[in-house]
Amino acid sequence: MKKLFLLGLITAFIVACSSKETNFTLTGKVDGLKKGTLYLQKIEDTTIVNVDSLNVDGDPEFILQANIDEPQILFLYLDKVDGDKNDDIVEFFAEKGEMTINTTLKNFTFDAEVNGSKNHIKLKEYRDIMKRFNNQNLDLIKENFEAQQENDEEKILAVNKKYENSLRRKYLYTVNFAINNKDYEVAPYIMLTEAFDANTKYLDTVYNSLGKEVKKSKYGKELKSFIKEREKLDKLEEKVEKRD
Repeated sequence: MKKLFLLGLITAFIVACSSKETNFTLTGKVDGLKKGTLYLQKIEDTTIVNVDSLNVDGDPEFILQANIDEPQILFLYLDKVDGDKNDDIVEFFAEKGEMTINTTLKNFTFDAEVNGSKNHIKLKEYRDIMKRFNNQNLDLIKENFEAQQENDEEKILAVNKKYENSLRRKYLYTVNFAINNKDYEVAPYIMLTEAFDANTKYLDTVYNSLGKEVKKSKYGKELKSFIKEREKLDKLEEKVEKRD
């Protein structure tokens, strides 16, 4: 009887483990990959945590699974066997259901094609525009360096003004993009990652425009908490300025 009871417990444990709930499946292919380990990762309390993994041995196709409560940023990380420790990471906005990522071993990050997530489509759209701003800023940094080499104060001031205008346009575009996509979780996410140092009123404007469900989401809650902290700092700065 005791043996039967123990056998029943073991069987129940095996069944429980094998029927672990998953509501997210990531499939895909890493063209050229022969050996290595693929990890599905997420950020939990500022720490990167492995959610699932797969040892690749000859077959470049993969399946990884997880259980996610809501749309959120996940990472596909490749740990190669060849000793090359480059940061082979694909960041993507995951949603419940099925998604695919197809990429190459040679350009793991840049060749990645992500499908199956509306939030990721929006994130890619935003980042494609941001590339233009970043390229403009690189040109301005070069101009600033050249002006300093020439010791041209007038040119330095002019370049700095251009940079400030570019930064203002970036913030305004980010705010408008978030408001126009207020029903997507990507809206609060880009405010937290791309415009966290913008004026508090911009952050507040975006939060107030968010859809009801997005406000309840992971990044919606984080944006609300962040705004409260920023408001405390703003009040503190006001007090300091009045004293001075």
